[in-house]
Amino acid sequence: MDNDRYDILITEIRKLNTALERLAGPAPIESDWTSADCFVWAPGRLYLQPVPKPNRVALTLIRGVDRVRDILHENTQRFAEGFPANNVLLWGARGMGKSSLVKAVHEDVRAASGVSLKLVEVHREDISTLPVLLDLVRDTPHRVIVFCDDLSFDHDDTAYKSLKAALDGGVEGRPENVVFYATSNRRHLLPRHMMENEQSTAINPSEAVEEKVSLSDRFGLWLGFHKCSQDDYLAMIDGYAAHYDLGLPQDKLHADALEWATTRGGRSGRVAWQYIQDLAGRLRRKVQ
Repeated sequence: MDNDRYDILITEIRKLNTALERLAGPAPIESDWTSADCFVWAPGRLYLQPVPKPNRVALTLIRGVDRVRDILHENTQRFAEGFPANNVLLWGARGMGKSSLVKAVHEDVRAASGVSLKLVEVHREDISTLPVLLDLVRDTPHRVIVFCDDLSFDHDDTAYKSLKAALDGGVEGRPENVVFYATSNRRHLLPRHMMENEQSTAINPSEAVEEKVSLSDRFGLWLGFHKCSQDDYLAMIDGYAAHYDLGLPQDKLHADALEWATTRGGRSGRVAWQYIQDLAGRLRRKVQ
């Protein structure tokens, strides 16, 4: 073979290898599980991005949700110890501490048990890549909580099929070392008007939304979060103020906090925390 033909052959082989690499997609970047306890899934790089300083509050500061707190804690404790545990859907009113509770319970159980318990957050738009993520974590020696905040689906969204398979279906099923926690404002992860529209236009209304509604059935635990009472709201305020030693007299603190809630249009755990941040800023105190 002459040199020109050889060079052409080598060039064509290199082009073919490049094309095959593109079809195969990116190679997984090995994750350093020892670098953090919390990670964010980056599907574009097939990588778990460490989060050295997670944004979370102490479990003792989360008030007004004692029952669901205890249920979630017990489920997480069993999972950390290697016993059967359920996937969990935390649903309900906005700003009542659903995602804060997941992160706080993870840290409390991890610290108390000494188990290598990891929290991996998956963004809503990356739900369709869940099967890839599960393949990556299946053989790790760690217990992994896969967490999606503010999960919901619209009428033309098919990503819920990936979630259904990851939660309960498929040949392999959910890995033994993985449990899935999600928060949502919707109990069935779908807007009510969408369910009603599909029912009204379907030949068989009872089957029109069955496939999508059955997604929520994949969660063994449904934990409901309801609107905040005034007593619960003030208990949150008192807990934060005591923890951060803000030093305001209680009657003044309560009056100020209720006025803040009125200007915000309602009471919730998020509103309580926003008030505390404002108060601490006015007092020149740090709350982190």
